Amino acid sequence: MEHLSLYELNSLVQQTIEESMAMQYWVEAELAEANERRRHLFLDLVQKDERGNTPVARASAKCWASAWTPLKAHFERIAGQHLSAGMKLLLKVYPQFHPAYGFSWIVTDIDPTFTLGDMARRRQEIVRILKEEGIFNLQKELSLPMLCRRIAVISSETAAGYGDFCNQLSENDYGFQFMTRLFPATMQGENVEKSVIAALDRIYAVQEEFDCVVIIRGGGATSDMSGFDTLALAENVANFPLPIITGIGHDRDECVLDMVSHIRVKTPTAAAAFLIDNMAAVYDKLANLADRLAQAVRHRLEIERMRLASLTAQIPLMARQGIRQRTHTIELLAHRAAALDPKLVLARGYSMTLCNGRIVTNAANLAEGDIIETQFAKGKTTSKVWKKQ
Repeated sequence: MEHLSLYELNSLVQQTIEESMAMQYWVEAELAEANERRRHLFLDLVQKDERGNTPVARASAKCWASAWTPLKAHFERIAGQHLSAGMKLLLKVYPQFHPAYGFSWIVTDIDPTFTLGDMARRRQEIVRILKEEGIFNLQKELSLPMLCRRIAVISSETAAGYGDFCNQLSENDYGFQFMTRLFPATMQGENVEKSVIAALDRIYAVQEEFDCVVIIRGGGATSDMSGFDTLALAENVANFPLPIITGIGHDRDECVLDMVSHIRVKTPTAAAAFLIDNMAAVYDKLANLADRLAQAVRHRLEIERMRLASLTAQIPLMARQGIRQRTHTIELLAHRAAALDPKLVLARGYSMTLCNGRIVTNAANLAEGDIIETQFAKGKTTSKVWKKQ
């Protein structure tokens, strides 16, 4: 029986593919996995059923180093991210069948604007869901405490940005004292969402110890931002009870995490500068209030000093008036007392009779045998009551 060796059969397939599919094709696919080895890129591509999310097509693809090196730089510069699982890609490919290694698609170009558009669409969908849930602006409704100095920090422990953030806070020109505590998290790659949410949960358990949360990403790179564009992370941040400041180091369109946070700044050092400026504004406000209070107290003291001086000047005049009034009253009383002096009455020819030292005004009050004394203007006599009439 006539037959072919496996090599001959694979070579026939190779020849058929090369002759019948000599063109290059632009193909849309979702990236299931990507690995770099020896500067070559190996991809697993998939297409999913839109209803059931079940794969309906799979393929392997390769991008050789000669093509991948410039494509990688171009893609990350435009899209602002590394290639990562879940991305929608538009790739230019041609088929290749090797007798020893089988079939694969060879990638010659990747359109970053397609991926950027897909990320924007996904971002818009997440924003739509957050708004429908009524939580999109919850963080914006929070207020930073007046003295915002107890800072919970979510960052990679070894990130340069975290060190820069802490150094800028501790070496501020005003001498303000900030307290920071790190809650370590993965800030790039596929574990960003899970790791940052776990850090938020740890902070939530001790939330009364902090005034705000700062999420910073060190190094200043703009790649691999997909972990900050997820619904679960956005929901956790939006619902968090403390104000959250993000400084994850990118200049492109805001990621969803930026959109739902209380304040978004570009870098970790910008986050530190914001906190210092906020404290400086509070300090200036308090200093201004202290100046106004001191001025009001000085004004009040001046008014009271003037009032006291006026009262002091009035005291001698009021005393003299009081003395004159009381002197006049005493003089009137003296005149009245003098007018009632019994001697004046006696001098006019009247006499005064006393019995046992008391003036007798009624003869019925005397008894026989009582000794009475009669006083005249000049002299007195003593008598005895013999018989009452």
